[in-house]
Amino acid sequence: MEQNIYKSVFKVTHAEGSGSCFYLKSHNLFVTNYHVVEGFHAVAIHDSNRNPYPAKVVLVNVSLDIALLSVSHDFSDLPDINLSEDDTLGIGGKIRVAGYPYGMPFTVTEGTVSAPKQLMNGQYYIQTDAAVNPGNSGGPILNDKDEIVGITVSKINDADNMGFGIRVENLRKVLESVNELDRDTFNVQCESCDELISTPDGYCPSCGEKLPEDIFEERHVSPLTEFCESAIEQMGINPILARDGYEAWCFHKGSSEIRIFVYNRAYLFMVSPVNLLPKKEVERVLEYMLSTDFTPYKMGIDGRQIYLMYRIHLSDITDEYEDSIRENMVNLASKADEIIHEIANHLSQLIGLYNLGLLSKYASPLKVNSYDTITLPEE
Repeated sequence: MEQNIYKSVFKVTHAEGSGSCFYLKSHNLFVTNYHVVEGFHAVAIHDSNRNPYPAKVVLVNVSLDIALLSVSHDFSDLPDINLSEDDTLGIGGKIRVAGYPYGMPFTVTEGTVSAPKQLMNGQYYIQTDAAVNPGNSGGPILNDKDEIVGITVSKINDADNMGFGIRVENLRKVLESVNELDRDTFNVQCESCDELISTPDGYCPSCGEKLPEDIFEERHVSPLTEFCESAIEQMGINPILARDGYEAWCFHKGSSEIRIFVYNRAYLFMVSPVNLLPKKEVERVLEYMLSTDFTPYKMGIDGRQIYLMYRIHLSDITDEYEDSIRENMVNLASKADEIIHEIANHLSQLIGLYNLGLLSKYASPLKVNSYDTITLPEE
């Protein structure tokens, strides 16, 4: 695979989960599965460097399980991925599946074609033995020429080496209508006459075909999601861009990375990694952590990573306390920044001694990494 091809494969996130998508430069649209974005008209897409972009779902074809996304951003620097022009897939042919399985970083898995035209539910699919997992859906299937031959769609549960993809001719059928597409509006493509429908009348105005029930309805998020996203909005962050799956968020505020998630279906956690513990001479940092009152927050250590965290039991998020809980959530980012600088001040005394030649244990000055976390020099 060309190393720059992966730049055109993005992750899709919303309040219910995540999937994959890919950019078609010739159409200036992103392609994914309908089931990946079902119930959402606005989602976020993320490149391999975790940069988020707001995306609009502008066309869905339910029967083909294809959706097109429009993003108001200049992606002209991305490579173009070509659609395969001919039907050359055969049994044993080499293919690659690209995407973000389980919401993890970008991966590519290789495999072979088990069946180029596997008939299921009245449609033909590509069957492959390449590893396909939740989160891969919507990503491209590529041949040995780096051309798109299909869209990853699913695997059979509890069956190894059995993944499936939508054949590229179905994508071509959907793309035939993009010239008449309103890229600011949610459109449903009629499975009978291919008409693009943007008004929720229940029937196609051209052929009278009944549309899938509630196809225009947007999914309601959970009360906890509404609460957390009200806090995220108060921090000046677009909640759609912060979504990282069901009742989970990840974003940056100032120099702090913030993660919000539910643990064990009982606790809401909000954590921010601040500093790394030095491998030696940690007493000054530990003394600061143990002697300082961080209420309502707590400090924790996992390996060498120091975290600032806020934990609240879900049953405590009531009308009586939700305002104070929201305020604590909003203030965590600024507190994390404050702690970064506090620890830096404590460590700077050690560095000053080192620079004066009075602290010979240290072999190099203080370093700050790309996440603004501070580490002591090591021998």
